[in-house]
Amino acid sequence: MMTDHVLRISASILALLAVLAAASIAVTVFAPMAFALFLIALVWPLQRGLQARLPRLVALALTITAIIVAFLGFAALAAWAFGRVAQWFIADAGRLQSLYDRTTAWLGEYGIVVDGVWSEHFNVGWLMRTAQGLTGRVNTTVSFWVVALVYVILGLLEVDEAARRIAALDRPGLARVLVGGTAETAVKLRRFMLVRTAMSLITGLLVWALAVAIGLRFAAEWGVIAFVLNYIPFVGPLIATVFPTIFTLVQFESWSMTAGVFICLNLIQFVVGSAIEPRVSGSALAMSPFVVLFAVFFWMYLWGLAGAFIGVPIMITVLTFCDQHPETRWIPGLLGSLNLKPGSVERTGVVSRTG
Repeated sequence: MMTDHVLRISASILALLAVLAAASIAVTVFAPMAFALFLIALVWPLQRGLQARLPRLVALALTITAIIVAFLGFAALAAWAFGRVAQWFIADAGRLQSLYDRTTAWLGEYGIVVDGVWSEHFNVGWLMRTAQGLTGRVNTTVSFWVVALVYVILGLLEVDEAARRIAALDRPGLARVLVGGTAETAVKLRRFMLVRTAMSLITGLLVWALAVAIGLRFAAEWGVIAFVLNYIPFVGPLIATVFPTIFTLVQFESWSMTAGVFICLNLIQFVVGSAIEPRVSGSALAMSPFVVLFAVFFWMYLWGLAGAFIGVPIMITVLTFCDQHPETRWIPGLLGSLNLKPGSVERTGVVSRTG
């Protein structure tokens, strides 16, 4: 009996490693599929409501149109903000390099040496190359989203049929896990995006208000950047804090002003992410910071920037499905979730801020 149990665990671990290896190698296939499943979970209530009143294909066309409009609006807003700031950085590259040189010289007077490897790699030229590389990556996302959209179209057409096939399985226990896990995951993912969007909007407005109050240029752009990047836990807020801080130093050339802005930006991120968001999201989306950080960096390692965004939804999905079966319910319990009552959508908490 013990040998069978060990073999079953070993086989499960090997299968998991094989799946992760395949996800890393075939990123162009699996990453768009993961985003497509995520989008299907978000828009299915819209599709279901429309097809109850309209022909199925007409409802599908309206749903896909809504997805495209939302995506293009979000992308245009992000491109406008990042483009405006990037143009300024490129135009004032000489000023940035001069400020960098003066800063390193000032630090050298106090015995803080940043020459050598650091100064060779972290300079304005490196910053420009990084910005250009990010721009190139943005261009590759077009094909990514086209593939994901095809998956969404096919997936929305298969939702009802997939539900019937699952219900017809000759293994009631497996069918119950699949049906319950899918329904509960969809509810949680929709709530996740609703909370994330609300918190991102609040963060963007507060950053904009701070920039306006101190007279920082590109106030609207910094607010939009904070709004966009807040969708990526940990990594996004860090970037949204560092770049306005650097810009403050360049514009005002005051270390006290720069330090004040840096503190205020971090305070905004802390209050929104650690005080407001957990209260709004509730126990259903509560997940330990360690698990969130691991999910973000692990999937970012596998899939890049797309993985950084989708990492937390994937973790929510895994923990929700684990909670559906008694043998795996210890996993969400170990990672901080609580079972409130059987059959409740709220029973699985997966602790603390996700951003």
